Amino acid sequence: MCFAGVRDAHALLMNGAPAGDGVVRAITAVEDDPAYCSVGYGGLPDREGRVMTDAAFMDGAGLRMGAVMSAEGIKNPILAARLLCGRETNCLLAGHGAERFALENGLEMRSMLTDPSRARWLDALAEGRKKLTAYTGHDTVCVLALDREGRMAAGTSTSGLFMKDPGRVGDSPVIGSGFYCDDRYGAAAATGLGEDIMRGCLSYEIVSLMKRGASPRDACREAVEGLSRRKKELGEDGGSFSVIALAPDGRFGAATTLDLFPFAAGNDVSVALYCVDFSPAPVREARPTDLEGVD
Repeated sequence: MCFAGVRDAHALLMNGAPAGDGVVRAITAVEDDPAYCSVGYGGLPDREGRVMTDAAFMDGAGLRMGAVMSAEGIKNPILAARLLCGRETNCLLAGHGAERFALENGLEMRSMLTDPSRARWLDALAEGRKKLTAYTGHDTVCVLALDREGRMAAGTSTSGLFMKDPGRVGDSPVIGSGFYCDDRYGAAAATGLGEDIMRGCLSYEIVSLMKRGASPRDACREAVEGLSRRKKELGEDGGSFSVIALAPDGRFGAATTLDLFPFAAGNDVSVALYCVDFSPAPVREARPTDLEGVD
């Protein structure tokens, strides 16, 4: 979902913009597009028909973060999260507090429910509640950035699980689970079933593995396989989650429990689409033109 946004952010970074600007540019592109029913405008609602959003931003230089959760009506929750980043206290706001902060700081507010998302909610009500699963009407936009000055930033944004209980919050705004960023060692972010991701503190685990010398790809794979293996030891399924990671030298990697997980990444030259699966095979590159005709 983030290929076009990453491409725009890449152009910013190539012209010397800070990493945080790149993260925000990429994520707002997804938040503003109603075609993506799991992020921002057009997001799928909770059980009561309300689109409740979560978002987070982290600055890797000072280990500062900002986040909003269970927020309604903030057009671009990532902007609120970035404004909160840097505060010593009150950097994570929920519900009405997050909404009031957005209003007081001049952020645009709007109804986030579109006719198609309302129709899907009504259909789900008519069918009766089913077990909630990740990647079924749900995904998180996760962006990691490294600029020319070596600064790093991470951001996430989502409307969460479709038909979730009111007030439910997943991993996306939770530091160490949905995201983590440290200029010294790297950054990571996760998507999938937040309840599983939080059990493994996946993003912090990945950055910790990179701190100990693992490459981004190996750190992602070890963290994902470790949590999936532990869930199976507990008599559960292997889980549904995917992760991405970026090192201070520009190397990147990803891992997943899915058959296939696509992500976009750029270097000093261009942006391309990549895919990774749960097999031992390395990350395979796909040409950006492969995106033509893809919804």
